[in-house]
Amino acid sequence: MLAIKFSVRLWYTMQYFQAVRIGKERAGKSQMILFNLGGFAMLTLTTKKKDGVFLPVGEQNYAAIIQTPDGYVTILVDEDGYTKAQSKPLQKESALEIFKKARDAGIEEFTGVTVEIWTEQYRTVQKEL
Repeated sequence: MLAIKFSVRLWYTMQYFQAVRIGKERAGKSQMILFNLGGFAMLTLTTKKKDGVFLPVGEQNYAAIIQTPDGYVTILVDEDGYTKAQSKPLQKESALEIFKKARDAGIEEFTGVTVEIWTEQYRTVQKEL
């Protein structure tokens, strides 16, 4: 029984680290895309947890803007709204300019209402700008 528990724990640990590795690659690509569009980008999430299982963030990029206490942030998220890369907090016009560049580059707008960064959820605001 102890061997089975150890095997299951090892499998979950391996799955987690594999998800981190794959997610880091995907989020890193998103970070570089956003950097090229806005001159600054920070990597955010590399994994997401669904039904108790850690998964890498998705491959697809969708653009959105959120409002934080520090300003407006342009973000690239996966299909589930998990943020992979973000700009620094900006004035509304600057965040909108980067968002428009992303759209012009062929990145679709995220149509969801909320996104997740770290343990926080933010409402998307690009439609209001």
